[in-house]
Amino acid sequence: MALEIHQREREGICVLDLKGRITVGPEATALREEVAQLTAAGTVNMVLNMAGVDYIDSTGLGALVMCATGLRKSGGSVKLLDLNRRNIELIVMTKLATVFEIFTDEQDAVNSYYPDRKLNTFDILSFVQQMKKDDD
Repeated sequence: MALEIHQREREGICVLDLKGRITVGPEATALREEVAQLTAAGTVNMVLNMAGVDYIDSTGLGALVMCATGLRKSGGSVKLLDLNRRNIELIVMTKLATVFEIFTDEQDAVNSYYPDRKLNTFDILSFVQQMKKDDD
């Protein structure tokens, strides 16, 4: 299934709505190329809305890291929004939760780019504790 990428702007921040899978092949390449093109055009702060992403493989994780690295080198950053449970577990298990800021609310993700705004960050500890309760 091809990865669909729809670009929009919210309060001056680029939001990429992703739908499909981020896996080895054209999907991971499409994401890297889209972010690289936007970065080259001067867009360095992005929110990746992952609500429509049902699966990420190791190549997809690599693509996300490459996007984050490229944006940081350009003076910007990327935030992840609305990951499903499986993808949150993947980010936590691979320790990439230290690389990415994760949000469950789009306004909070956008607000994170504005230091004077209040925001609610994703609490990984409470997520892990809830996972353990659910598994028991």
